[in-house]
Amino acid sequence: MLPRYENKLNDIRTQLSALVASIIHANKATLDAFETTTDARYDEAKKHLKSIQTDANMIDNEVIKTFALYGPEADELRLLVAFLKMTNELDRVGENMKKYTIRLQELCYGECDVQVMAPAIIQLQKTTLNALEYIHTYLETVTTSDAHELFRKVSVEESKNDDLFSVIEKDLLNLISDSHELSADYVRVLGTLRKLERIGDRTVNIAALLLYAQEGGELNFHD
Repeated sequence: MLPRYENKLNDIRTQLSALVASIIHANKATLDAFETTTDARYDEAKKHLKSIQTDANMIDNEVIKTFALYGPEADELRLLVAFLKMTNELDRVGENMKKYTIRLQELCYGECDVQVMAPAIIQLQKTTLNALEYIHTYLETVTTSDAHELFRKVSVEESKNDDLFSVIEKDLLNLISDSHELSADYVRVLGTLRKLERIGDRTVNIAALLLYAQEGGELNFHD
């Protein structure tokens, strides 16, 4: 049987994995809702995101109790610090996903035709979904996974995300200039898709934290 401290670390890791899984389910539901124009799937996504902040706070409490009870040092201390920072990143990912879901549903009933941009929007969202799935797989198989490989994969998806967003942003800015009557709607589309860009940045931060937990070194976060 594992020592109590190792069991506690595994419990926290399992809770983090479940938190990532909830965001993944919401991401998939929102993507399906957009592709199939099914409102019920938007509602399903919102349900998955409803308790993200509460769950993140509960994990924080478990980490803090572990600090207090076991007084970890060296590698164990680094791991708990990474876990504590991860909950903040995941909370922000969940909040961005929630705002994206709500706004995307509203946009689908707006004046501007977002379906014209559907292929690009779908690809943009898939980059965030892929990155989150890599993180989830790592947390589920941490004893046999390589944090360097995780960081590489997540960084590739974030790079795709940046490139796609840059192209979409340019197109939307042109539409804003050309279509004054719908300019406010296109600005809202741009703001909505920026939530996905921010999620991409956060996934790199999470991968960096897991790499830090495994190898140490310095952390360089996206703002």
